[in-house]
Amino acid sequence: MSFQHIIGNNKIKESLSIAISNQNILHSYMFVGQEGIGKLLLAKEFAKAILCYNSSSGEACDQCKSCISFQDNNHPDFFVIDSQDGKSIKIEQIRYLQEKIAEKPITSNRKVYIINNSDFMTKEAQNCLLKTLEEPPQYATIILVLSNENKILNTIKSRCTKMNFIPLTNEEMIQYFHENNPDYSLSENILNVCHGSIGKALRIQNELELYDQLDNILNNIEHKDIVDIWNNSEILYKNKDSIYDLLEYMNTIFINQLTKSNLIKYANCISIVEDVKLRLLSNANYDMSIDYLLMNIWEELHEKNGRN
Repeated sequence: MSFQHIIGNNKIKESLSIAISNQNILHSYMFVGQEGIGKLLLAKEFAKAILCYNSSSGEACDQCKSCISFQDNNHPDFFVIDSQDGKSIKIEQIRYLQEKIAEKPITSNRKVYIINNSDFMTKEAQNCLLKTLEEPPQYATIILVLSNENKILNTIKSRCTKMNFIPLTNEEMIQYFHENNPDYSLSENILNVCHGSIGKALRIQNELELYDQLDNILNNIEHKDIVDIWNNSEILYKNKDSIYDLLEYMNTIFINQLTKSNLIKYANCISIVEDVKLRLLSNANYDMSIDYLLMNIWEELHEKNGRN
């Protein structure tokens, strides 16, 4: 793979390529942007190019011993740190990084470490990392990959070169799936709810049946009794882990309908969904929140109410 085969964020790819060709690689970077837009993929490609024996063109050659070791996930001068419990990156993991980074490179001229989801680092882990960022070894590059920079200490941010990743356009999303998964047809609503995130589109692909059922609920809510709606909305009651994605999808549909019709009832539905999000974030009773969601949307949309 090369930078050209990674879709989106062309300015960042160009900047990194120039840094490699000019041998102007910095000691610390921060790749910031929403989840699923290729930050980690590009960080790994950048790391491979840094370690490559033949990267004078600004990209990895994919043929030298270093590139082959990298592609086999067996490069001794490259390491990725990530959350082990899905919640935090602990100080022990950063101490391990410090131990390894103090050792000189084995096969390449440099060493590269990626801290993925680095906004998951505990305060203790961040303070520990700060010591390395203040005096990094000449041969070392550390890349922080994260979505929420507000969780990162200002003292760390000030020592990193920040790369702001932007979401992919709908055209870039379509291009990606055309090249990598042509059987996955992205509808307008799916594209809009993904907000330029390939990762989110892939997650939705594994749950397409849920979204089809949600479409069916919304398509019928104006014509059915509320009891029927409750009885046929099991997907909302039983998929607690996916509820925020499903609620966002509902609002994507309501926004489209509001844009096309300019009817106030769709604006009210958007407000109802946002209210339910806040209720759930405040640990309100889950089933009662879904009852509230369906009842209030039904009252807005049901044809007998005529609330336009």
